Amino acid sequence: MKIMGMAMQAAIMLSIAGCLVSVAYADEGTATFYTPPYVPSACYGYENKGVMIAAASDALWNNKAACGRRYRVTCTGATNQGVPQPCTGASVVVTIVDYCPPGCQGTIDLSKEAFSQIADPNAGKIRIQYTP
Repeated sequence: MKIMGMAMQAAIMLSIAGCLVSVAYADEGTATFYTPPYVPSACYGYENKGVMIAAASDALWNNKAACGRRYRVTCTGATNQGVPQPCTGASVVVTIVDYCPPGCQGTIDLSKEAFSQIADPNAGKIRIQYTP
């Protein structure tokens, strides 16, 4: 019985360590959003990939290598004074389906639906953490 308890404690400690590691390796950037229509896209043409999608800026695009990558995106704060506390506290997982061309205002350009899950759309642009 004592061995089982120690195994349980070890499993819990590994789970906590795993969470801390994933947070420690999150990249930081900014996110904006775009609105429908979401097709055609640079990655999939007219194939509809749903609404939990995003466009990658040059920082992530890597000559289409970003296509299909999934990122967990979390709002970390405002980029302006218009909406001082835009974050909802949620995270969203999105799939890269498109390219946000030079001049793109964010690291990741989220669909409006994805952006709305993590922040008030009135903010327009937010600070984020993202992990693959």
